[in-house]
Amino acid sequence: MKLDFLNVIKQNIKPVFLGVDIGTTSIKVVEVEQGKLKPKINNYAILESRGSLLRTNAIFQSSNLKLFDREMIELLKEVIKKMKPQTNKVIASIPVFSAFTTVLKLPEMPENELKQALLFQAKQYVPLPLEEVAFDWQKVGEYEDEKGFKFQAILLIAIPQDLIKKYQKIFKEAGLSLLALEIEPISLVRSVIAQDKTPTLIVDIGSYITSISLVENAQLKFVSQTDFAGASLTHAIASALNINPLRAEEIKRERGLLGQGADYELSEVMIPIVGFIATEIKRAQYDYSINFGKSFNFERIILSGGGANLLGIDYYMKNQFNIPTFKAEPFLQFEYDEEILPLVNELNPVLAVSLGLALREFV
Repeated sequence: MKLDFLNVIKQNIKPVFLGVDIGTTSIKVVEVEQGKLKPKINNYAILESRGSLLRTNAIFQSSNLKLFDREMIELLKEVIKKMKPQTNKVIASIPVFSAFTTVLKLPEMPENELKQALLFQAKQYVPLPLEEVAFDWQKVGEYEDEKGFKFQAILLIAIPQDLIKKYQKIFKEAGLSLLALEIEPISLVRSVIAQDKTPTLIVDIGSYITSISLVENAQLKFVSQTDFAGASLTHAIASALNINPLRAEEIKRERGLLGQGADYELSEVMIPIVGFIATEIKRAQYDYSINFGKSFNFERIILSGGGANLLGIDYYMKNQFNIPTFKAEPFLQFEYDEEILPLVNELNPVLAVSLGLALREFV
């Protein structure tokens, strides 16, 4: 058997991976290889289901843990066919609504006792038999109570085994090799926070779900979510103007929250929805204080997801919380060709998860 030695050397020197973010109404794929100084973005693809605005059966997956296997396989095949990537190695995301996440408070204890304590506590929070879920956890804080007893806060993540098997089947039948699965907030921390220790609140506004991640010392501390998201804004416009949701989506993207004159009333239609998201941010802060025994005083907000491109939403959040608010900029961690440059501002928040997934293999 003849070995392609040059090809083996090339692969070893320049590893290549695909980050695949499967959302409720879109698939985002990025191909990343090792560049000269940073990982390099070779290619990307975004596939959106506009029909999901008209009928719920056009979404790719839903918050009741339903994943549409056959459709997903065919769509991934189509994306890969058009991208023609150098690799089939994939790191993929799991939406936060598909995992059970909670913060557990436990006394300080030896590492060998921690697993049993976590599994015992998990029975109260995971609505499935423990043998039907896969667990991951990380220590996210420690504190001392008024009596001097030391406690640790553990972020527990549980993913149904059936869902993991579905993802494995989907990628295998699409001709891809699934290396790892990761919940979206962890990918976001990697791509938009890196090693910056500034207390940060990441608001990831998708089509049907907005996730809220509290990050401190470059570490994910707490995750919350709400059903108020991009599609909520679109349907509010469609209802107010009595127009097709597809046309409402176009108007939303064109005018955003910065409407003047005749467009002012249109912006006013969306303000209550964005206000609900702000309220959920405050709720997440409160829940954090209950779990950690202290308030979370974040110093900035980073917006990601397609909803981060809504004109004026950064100004709204800045005014609501009186702190700096920015769109995610994961491209800062990558090299990329100059022809992508005009698109980077819009792509930054949209590809934040998929870029964070690919970056996992380079840090």
